[in-house]
Amino acid sequence: MNPSTLIGMIASVVLLAVLIFFAADDPWLFIDLPSLGIVLVGTMAATFLSYPMKEVLRVFGLIRIVMRNERLYTQRDIEELVDISRLWMRDDPVAVERALPRVNNPFLRTGVQLVIDRIPEEDILDLLQWRISRMKAKEAAEAQLFRVMASYAPAFGMIGTLVGLINLMDIVGSGDLVAIGRHLAVALMTTFYGILLANLVFKPVAVKLERRTEQRVVLMNMVLQGISMMCAKRSPSLMRETLHSFVAHVDDEIHDPLASTAAAKGAGPARPPQR
Repeated sequence: MNPSTLIGMIASVVLLAVLIFFAADDPWLFIDLPSLGIVLVGTMAATFLSYPMKEVLRVFGLIRIVMRNERLYTQRDIEELVDISRLWMRDDPVAVERALPRVNNPFLRTGVQLVIDRIPEEDILDLLQWRISRMKAKEAAEAQLFRVMASYAPAFGMIGTLVGLINLMDIVGSGDLVAIGRHLAVALMTTFYGILLANLVFKPVAVKLERRTEQRVVLMNMVLQGISMMCAKRSPSLMRETLHSFVAHVDDEIHDPLASTAAAKGAGPARPPQR
């Protein structure tokens, strides 16, 4: 399991346990299945109305992706690309063909195959960039699905609250304060469940998926740069150092935005790498 996901789940459970069992006179008041049903069923109904069946059913698979500790084998891809580039520098396409099935990254394998087939560099880069754009669009739509669900959940929580308040108004005239208090607590539970699901389930999953896409795009752009250098028959040693520097530079931009901003101001406008 993904360590950060596990930590977040444990922290959420502990927080809720503390709030429910130590800050409430009756912890069972926070368990109301009809209220939870209104939020869950209403959210899923609105999601099915908004998206095709095929996309909604992918929700369960995407949750498994978030739970899984998915690794990006950046160093392995760099070494495979450098090894194949070394064979290509020797003008030995047969050896490259034999080494190609051992390449694990399908995106890298596609790029190398196009180079072997003597496709012009510009066409190769256009195709690979199109694949990156397609992957970004697909995964952005998947993350947006959870953001939409995060907006629906509190709305259906409010609907449940309104239903409860309508029932409450029906018994106000009786003067039974115990019944009034019980109905008011149940009415507020749907809002509680809606906000809880939106901020502890749907939004975190969306952010995790977006972050995963960012990391995958970095890796694919690194491969794109390596394929470009392979087409130009650059030195394998230069390729290794360039790709390591590329990944480190992007990593700094992602994890230390203040430092990268200051560096950008000092260095002036960035220039694209020369091919």
